[in-house]
Amino acid sequence: MSGLSRCAFVSFAGIVAYANGSVGDLFAQTYPVRPVRIVVGFAPGGGADTTARMIAQRLPEQLGQPVVVENRTGASGAIANERVATSPPDGYTLLLMTASEAILPALRKLPYDLERDLAAVSLVAMSTFVVVVHPSVPARSVKELIAIARSQPGKLSYGSAGVGGGAHLAGALFNLMAGVNIVHVPYKGGAESVVATASGQIEMNFLTTPALLPFLEGGRLRPLAVTTGKRASMMPWVPTLDESGLTGFDRSSWYGLLSPAGVPKEIIARLNAAVEKTVNTAEMKEWFSKQGIEPLTTTPEQFAALIRRDITENAKLIKLTGTKAE
Repeated sequence: MSGLSRCAFVSFAGIVAYANGSVGDLFAQTYPVRPVRIVVGFAPGGGADTTARMIAQRLPEQLGQPVVVENRTGASGAIANERVATSPPDGYTLLLMTASEAILPALRKLPYDLERDLAAVSLVAMSTFVVVVHPSVPARSVKELIAIARSQPGKLSYGSAGVGGGAHLAGALFNLMAGVNIVHVPYKGGAESVVATASGQIEMNFLTTPALLPFLEGGRLRPLAVTTGKRASMMPWVPTLDESGLTGFDRSSWYGLLSPAGVPKEIIARLNAAVEKTVNTAEMKEWFSKQGIEPLTTTPEQFAALIRRDITENAKLIKLTGTKAE
């Protein structure tokens, strides 16, 4: 190769390398130029849907483009997950994911890989499960509840929205760590489970704070502990299970946003910054507080680590309990 040809080749290679290296920056500078879609795997009106819609109302203030919500229900969220996992990696299709969807890989064969095919953007909010009992149960603490359960194996029961859900696994872990046999009673939905507990059909439950708050007035349900590693800011008088003797108990319910894998990191960073500013406004914080949820944003790396941790812990718990998908 002549000196001139070699020089031309090096110059061309440098241009290509520069172009490839800056394409993400170019996308980030122009992104977004059209509406962004948030896909939700659950029906309108539920916690995931209302959270997505509240974010969709305020996120345009940061992105400068409309944000719409699309409900793709079915298969406990797996249909929505696949919809996003197979979408173009351009930042225009996002997933509002719940903690329960991190249980799916341990329960069934999925047409996508949660960690490989989806990329974390940011955690949005987190809430705890609350161990509650019907007033007919004489326990005033977790210690007393465990004593009752040990003295009457199989007599007490707890409800959930279905096999393999967050509340079911929280109860399963409680049984394992406390060495008790509290019978799991799955219902067709969370509302039925709550009503069954409040009416005394079952003795206890593991409820999210939004589901519990309406039943606190008048003492229709009695909270004994929260399942997260620290106390809930909305119920600071309620101890954690860790404080109550089940050392290391830490289960939470959360919402977060993800994109298809392969979205340029610059666009992920743009979305992360927009979500952080949106969620942490006074208006959004007030809205989350009224729902009994704590707003909490993270870096993409922190959210990815949370998902990875939950997938691993859920798989171990499901194996230990022998849980099978319905």
